[in-house]
Amino acid sequence: MPDGKWERFGGPVRGLRLPLNAWEALRQEGVTTIGQLRDVADRLETFPGIGPKTAHLIREELARVTAARKPPE
Repeated sequence: MPDGKWERFGGPVRGLRLPLNAWEALRQEGVTTIGQLRDVADRLETFPGIGPKTAHLIREELARVTAARKPPE
């Protein structure tokens, strides 16, 4: 069974899977869309409750979801 801290859950941003603590921190900052997350991605560590590891995880998920949404060339 995965460590509860790192178990990933879906949240308000479709396709993004993050630990509950990350969702809560993003919610407290009013981040509810991919666009908003892109806008703050470079300063996630400044949000209460998000440290370097969680920020890295969020950025990885953002990159994964963004790549999946790109239309084929």
